[in-house]
Amino acid sequence: MATASKNFSYVVDSSVAVITFDLEGEPVNTLAPAISAEFEALMTKAASDQAAKAIVIISGKKDSFIAGAKIDLLQAVKSPAEGTGLSRQGQTSFDRLDAFEKPVVAAIHGACLGGGLEWALACDYRIATDSPKTSLGLPEVQLGLIPGAGGTQRLPRLIGAQAALDLILTGRNLKAKKALKLGVVDEVVPAPILLEVSKQRALELANGLLKPERTRGLATAVAGKKSFTELLKGLTDSGAWAELALEENPVGRKLLFDQARKQLLKKTRGKYPGPEKALEVVKVGLEKGMKAGLEAEAQAFGELVMSDVSRRLVEIFFATTALKKDNGTKDPSVKPRPVQKLGVLGGGLMGAGIAYVGSALEDVPVRIKDKDDEGVRRALAHVRGLYDERVKKRSMTWRDAEKKMALVTASTDYSGFRRCDVVIEAVFEDLKLKHQMVKDVEAACGPHTIFASNTSSLPITRIAEVAKRPENVIGMHYFSPVNKMPLLEIITHKGTADWVTATCVEVGKKQGKTVIVVNDGVGFYTSRILAPYLNEAAYLLAEGADVAELDRALVDFGFPVGPITLLDEVGIDVAAKVGKIMHEAFGDRMLAPDTTDALVKDGRLGRKAKKGFYTYDDAKKKEVDETVYALLPHGKERKRFDRYEMAERCVLQFVNEAVRCLGEGILRSPRDGDIGAIFGLGFPPFLGGPFRYVDAQGPGKILERTEHYQERFGKRFTPAPLLTEYVKAGRRFY
Repeated sequence: MATASKNFSYVVDSSVAVITFDLEGEPVNTLAPAISAEFEALMTKAASDQAAKAIVIISGKKDSFIAGAKIDLLQAVKSPAEGTGLSRQGQTSFDRLDAFEKPVVAAIHGACLGGGLEWALACDYRIATDSPKTSLGLPEVQLGLIPGAGGTQRLPRLIGAQAALDLILTGRNLKAKKALKLGVVDEVVPAPILLEVSKQRALELANGLLKPERTRGLATAVAGKKSFTELLKGLTDSGAWAELALEENPVGRKLLFDQARKQLLKKTRGKYPGPEKALEVVKVGLEKGMKAGLEAEAQAFGELVMSDVSRRLVEIFFATTALKKDNGTKDPSVKPRPVQKLGVLGGGLMGAGIAYVGSALEDVPVRIKDKDDEGVRRALAHVRGLYDERVKKRSMTWRDAEKKMALVTASTDYSGFRRCDVVIEAVFEDLKLKHQMVKDVEAACGPHTIFASNTSSLPITRIAEVAKRPENVIGMHYFSPVNKMPLLEIITHKGTADWVTATCVEVGKKQGKTVIVVNDGVGFYTSRILAPYLNEAAYLLAEGADVAELDRALVDFGFPVGPITLLDEVGIDVAAKVGKIMHEAFGDRMLAPDTTDALVKDGRLGRKAKKGFYTYDDAKKKEVDETVYALLPHGKERKRFDRYEMAERCVLQFVNEAVRCLGEGILRSPRDGDIGAIFGLGFPPFLGGPFRYVDAQGPGKILERTEHYQERFGKRFTPAPLLTEYVKAGRRFY
């Protein structure tokens, strides 16, 4: 007997009711109160259906189980009480599923995230496919929230508190095999037999032939050993001791939760309340029981959903979602052209990184050119090293790594470049060299080959000057290390063809990047706003600030690393060179103190030279190199500066320049400016980006503070004209 509703179908097959979730008109399944009501009606039907001994829940979407709750719901919440009520609704629904009188099996293929995993956790048995598209997780902390439909209570009881906290506090996803190892799922099968195996297991549960034995964490596993020898063997595992203390011993549990909170605060610095609330809620559930834990979860969810941090993180989510649908042009009908082969000029760390994402994620053949055999060897070795790292971490099999590595070839000439659809140059910041690259590519490749420059500062208009086909020239600014940094900044000059832009945007998306498109200008957007930020840090050093204190001030503000650490990472020589380009283009407003030249002359190039502001041991940052002070004004006699003032000076330079970029048309929108700053430069996500930050502080206050520093330090703090205009007009950026 078959039944259909708007978003579900119900079919009884061989005594198993198969409920298929297929959200109407949407590419993926998401949850909302109306969906829950519809599902519960079908479960009520299944309860009284004598033909159905058990239930299987499966998705009707191609590669998605349930991607979580509908995020739009969060923006509609108007009070903590309303958020708490929303959480309780989800909890009640899944409590009913958990207590359902017939066995329920979750058949999981594709994304099973957030509320989707909470749904699956309320089932009696979980089977996942071995597809790389299958992933499970509770990513709510990434939106400033916690799981709100029982996830903070069911997951610790299923796999133990330590493993559950790792997933809940980080929001990371699991592949199916790892989920099986942890006990999140009970079985992993190939996708084609998922439904068949799920129905079989459902019947076995109904007939009493299958009784899943779950450890409920290492403590229970240890306590359940059948012999004294097995007990001792279990307790030799340090994880078992920790889990036993955590779940069974109140004193040990307090100690471990205190330690967990200490480590958590070291990472969040108190800026993200979600993980702290999650820790508290899990602890309540373990100490006071499921009912108390669920109530604590609902209350915390309600508080968090109304927090500024969650609002900012949800806004970032919507901004990145919108960018995924954006082709980078004013005309949404422009289609990208297919890219079947990628060329890379320059086999250094940047070029090799681009070759890796091209082969690993975009899945196209990549041809690298370097100047000599040694350069070719290094390039291929670097790409190989990135694949070896993935194999070592078990995120890829060696067979898959070999298959992907076979896509990457290299040479010292342009052989193999004729059929490249896009060629990306990643050579030195030298205009003459880049001009030669343009001429060489136009001679070696076809008329429709796109030439993309990975320059971080030189205008694309200047690079395109020598091109026969300037409409094919564009900028693709990657960030280092390419395999880890999420942003790709695409730069168009006035003559860039729309199809070229759309094609490069699509390339970036396939390489796993968040892509923003900006208009041409010296430094584009990200390099341009970074320059005055680093300049101000250099001025503070020249005034006598302590290196470590200055870095700490900006980390306390919310940046992942301080500006001086960043200088060491970027390369002090690179920063000095870019600084001169910026000064030439923008005048004394971008003039940097002359201390960087002295550092470069001393061989202090940063991490790459293992010599900079910090000492390095095996390329790992250690501590401030005290000898660097001999090259700075005031020597070793450092002055005490207020941390807030140091952070404010640097941040105002960053934000003010971002507003300038919007006013000058470099940016297409505040949204792109916020995403570029967060994903490319580490601007604190909980603040939402420079434009959200201005709105939150109030444009008037930002203008007042900028003018305050302008009076003290001169024209480098001249307010952006657009900021002044917005204050006069009483406008905000959003």
